[in-house]
Amino acid sequence: MLRNNGELDHEFILATTAENLKHAEAMKKNPDMEHDDPNGKRLAPKKTDEIVWKFSKPGEFEYSCLIPGHREAGMVGTIVVK
Repeated sequence: MLRNNGELDHEFILATTAENLKHAEAMKKNPDMEHDDPNGKRLAPKKTDEIVWKFSKPGEFEYSCLIPGHREAGMVGTIVVK
C-alpha cells in the first residue's frame, strides 16, 4: 500500500539503482511524464494506491521518488529479498 501524506505529488518506482538513476535523468527533462509501469505509481497529495509485486529472485532492489529533487532530498530506500 502506498500513501502520499504530503502536499506535493510523489512517485514510488521499484527498480535497480542503475535503472532508477537513468529514469531520474529522463524525469529532469520531462518532470510531468506519465508512467504506465507495473513497478511504479505517481500519487497526488493525500492519495493512496497499491503495487502488488512478486519477486522472482533474491537481491537488493531500490524504491525511489524520481520527481526532480525528491530523490536528492532522501526519498529513496532499499528492499532486501532473501
